[in-house]
Amino acid sequence: MRIGELAQRSGLSADAIRFYESQKLLPPTRRSASGYRQFGDDDLRRLNFIRRAKRLGFTLPEIAELLALSASKDDDMGALRDNVAQKLADVEARLAELRRVRGALRGLLDDCPGHGELRDCPILAALGGDDA
Repeated sequence: MRIGELAQRSGLSADAIRFYESQKLLPPTRRSASGYRQFGDDDLRRLNFIRRAKRLGFTLPEIAELLALSASKDDDMGALRDNVAQKLADVEARLAELRRVRGALRGLLDDCPGHGELRDCPILAALGGDDA
């Protein structure tokens, strides 16, 4: 199939497919006699893998590692599981940080009456404080 059909079937743009190819996430494609890229079902499966992994928050280098691990179907699944466990730990750390930020922002809003002169604003006082 040509890149337009692959884009349609994968839900990705042709530019995204070219980008993944340039990043070596897709193997080099065959070319037709007229120079068009020729993709197969394996390329579609690989793009779906990439798209799903990105939705789960994996970076392109992490996806490249997952793809490399997945190519060795006879190997133990421990390394793949470890990658996912590390990603989960990263997500949980980011969630904890976001909860901390949310609490701090709520505190700023609670402290501010929302009226009066800016020089008396507790939000500006907190942001401009020396204890950062």
